[in-house]
Amino acid sequence: MNIHMTTDNGSPQPLCLAATGPLTGDVTVPGDKSISHRAIMLGALAVGETRITGLLEGEDVLATAGAMRAMGAGIERLADGSWRVHGVGVGGLLQPAGALDMGNSGTSTRLLMGLIASHPITATFVGDASLSGRPMGRVITPLQMMGAAIAATPGAGRQTLPLTITGACPAIALRYRLPVASAQVKSAILLAGLNTPGETVVIEPIATRDHSERMLAGFGANLAVAETPEGRIITIRGEAELKPQDIIVPGDPSSAAFPMVAALIVPGSDIIIRNVGMNPTRAGLVRVLQAMGGRIDLRNERTVGGEPVADLHVRHSSLTGIEVPPGGAPSMIDEYPVLFVAAAFAQGRTIMRGIDELRVKESDRIAVMSQGLVACGVACEELPDGLIVDGRGGDPVAGGATVAACLDHRIAMSFAVLGLNAARPVIIDDARPISTSFPGFVPMICQLGATVRD
Repeated sequence: MNIHMTTDNGSPQPLCLAATGPLTGDVTVPGDKSISHRAIMLGALAVGETRITGLLEGEDVLATAGAMRAMGAGIERLADGSWRVHGVGVGGLLQPAGALDMGNSGTSTRLLMGLIASHPITATFVGDASLSGRPMGRVITPLQMMGAAIAATPGAGRQTLPLTITGACPAIALRYRLPVASAQVKSAILLAGLNTPGETVVIEPIATRDHSERMLAGFGANLAVAETPEGRIITIRGEAELKPQDIIVPGDPSSAAFPMVAALIVPGSDIIIRNVGMNPTRAGLVRVLQAMGGRIDLRNERTVGGEPVADLHVRHSSLTGIEVPPGGAPSMIDEYPVLFVAAAFAQGRTIMRGIDELRVKESDRIAVMSQGLVACGVACEELPDGLIVDGRGGDPVAGGATVAACLDHRIAMSFAVLGLNAARPVIIDDARPISTSFPGFVPMICQLGATVRD
């Protein structure tokens, strides 16, 4: 089997991993996807040359780079693995010659819609089957309020791709309270506000990941954040001039989640994951796993490029089921699928609510994970806004199933991890989507001691 998978149009590539002994060793994970997207976008809007080290070179981020090139930015990968971005300046985006193909990347789509909303250009977004089924209404509504004209595919009222947006110039400054916690919606509005006269304000009742705020401030945007009884209020003054930066991208905590849970559930395991971003708005999974009894120690804590970073020392642990506080969901929303896997090995019941956002990701992650866990012998109960998992107290799961990944990279990796402690093989029907976020996932797990079953 070719273990460096790509999402081409060829045949499905099944994947089955096994662990014949403890996982041990010292690994790194790819650069943070959220930060990588934003570094490319803001570098493309700065005046001058931005250098990026540690950029995630997955297909989602490359889709962002391709779109920014199509709108005039110069973006190239250098021989040393770093990236150079020559920006066009805020307000300088050019009309793309053709449709912008976002592949599987919802982040690229929603954030780029925000950028274009305040530029005098028209762009059409297309994507793969998974992305084309995801709703865009939450982003469309505020951007239309700012003056952008948006025509989306109705999709039973879900407003999906293909989608065409014509920006407003000048756009209308907006004060917008997020109806649902969403870092992508917040970021889209702030990015639109960059080229909008006056002050654009976003109010989030529940704090979400703050990479956009940190990076906008780092590039020189006039941005202020206030914690108030009304919520977290982010204000950006438009018509900004961004200054180029040298960006060091930390390891993605969403990617670190997979080796972290793998080490917790495979007996005898003892690993270190280097250089993982520990932004408080992203570190929810670590806190929850520690609350379940996971032996996860943060070492060498430091700040890199304005982001907190640490090395994670993770050892096999006896986990106990808990009720996960729903208020922490925004800080770990992408990590819930692999948390479901950890819960399968805990003693007792793990209750996870307030995560209905998972139903509109690359797949309905609650339904798909529930079906796959049951097929592998794990008792669980699907809720409208969550999942209850009855753990096996550390015993191997039964396995013996072929699981549908449903074009979802996190589903594929989560069940690959589950299979590391299964009595019978757990086969993922198609592992190609993994390359959207973690092209080196299989080699990394094998470096720790796992093997690929043919």
